[in-house]
Amino acid sequence: MNASTNFPIISLKGVNKTYRLGQVSVPALRNVSIDIHSGEFAAVIGASGSGKSTLLNIIGCIDTPDSGKVELAGVDVAKLNDNEKSDLRNQKISFIFQTFNLVPVLSVFENVELPLLINRKISRDERSARVRKAIADVGLEKYMGNRPDQLSGGQRQRAAIARALAGHPALVLADEPTANLDSENSHKIIDLMMELNSQRNVTFLFSTHDEKLMGRVGRIIHIKDGVINS
Repeated sequence: MNASTNFPIISLKGVNKTYRLGQVSVPALRNVSIDIHSGEFAAVIGASGSGKSTLLNIIGCIDTPDSGKVELAGVDVAKLNDNEKSDLRNQKISFIFQTFNLVPVLSVFENVELPLLINRKISRDERSARVRKAIADVGLEKYMGNRPDQLSGGQRQRAAIARALAGHPALVLADEPTANLDSENSHKIIDLMMELNSQRNVTFLFSTHDEKLMGRVGRIIHIKDGVINS
């Protein structure tokens, strides 16, 4: 596991987020300040409704805070317009979802390639090389032509990880990446993420409510009722 370097890839300062449910205001994040450094392998631990997903969505520039400051790779996200924010997110961040979010009619190769097709700066040969390398890194070479319904749950999540890595992100955000897997596959996926963190120096931040995984990561961030406790 890599030691983190000195600069934060993500910095949150005094971030607040509240949602309206009818006439009721529900605080999701309360005065959250946290730095995630390049090369870290960290987990946000908390019960359902604690604010984990909101935290990841704000870090991933999918949602915006009501107040506070969010910096991604030293850039103040609030100063960007929508296109600039989208470009920064596409260049720096990849996502892994608990439901895999693979396109059913596409092969593993095509699913991993899909996010790269929107980047016109990547040539066809480079795109193919990136896809094959990412698939090899997660051990799915033999399943490159398979569709998602021909894979196990663990293999689908591996394909989703390969898709995230193919874009060469600085930060991978994973929202409950083991939620739909059994215990054995959950630990295998965490092993794989740790290995890729070490090999590629990619920063991983994932959320989970499974405290059995706490001993597997380099840093634990506890969140309860929208408040960071550690």
